[in-house]
Amino acid sequence: MPSRYQEVYAAWQKDPEAFWAEAAEQIDWVNKPTRIFDPEQGAFGRWFVDGTCNACFNAVDRHVANGRADQPALIYDSPVTGAKRSFTYLQMQEEVVALAAVLRAQGVRKGDIVIIYMPMIPQAVFAMLACARLGASVVAARDARSL
Repeated sequence: MPSRYQEVYAAWQKDPEAFWAEAAEQIDWVNKPTRIFDPEQGAFGRWFVDGTCNACFNAVDRHVANGRADQPALIYDSPVTGAKRSFTYLQMQEEVVALAAVLRAQGVRKGDIVIIYMPMIPQAVFAMLACARLGASVVAARDARSL
């Protein structure tokens, strides 16, 4: 399969706002943005200014809803431990929903900041997605020196 990299890159260079407007059509929005880019907001501007989406829904839930529940969503292959495991979209959804419920029971709410201190294992992905599901922001750390 030939790469489309040069074609895609050229489209982005030619008209970044149109490029990202088209890309935005590929995700599900809670509130679809009416303005793609505002150069006046901050040093680098702001994309999708009035749009709201949930990264967890776009990464997991919509695939389950659209018939991909049994397809692989995450493949874990650790060169350190030799562990290998595959998770379907449905398995990911079940893990994320359960962890989000635990976090909610512990008081995590939209707008909170959560630090995840875990090795690079599937459960770290589940934790990040659970936070996104609740609207919490994530700081991920692999060791205490990065906190």
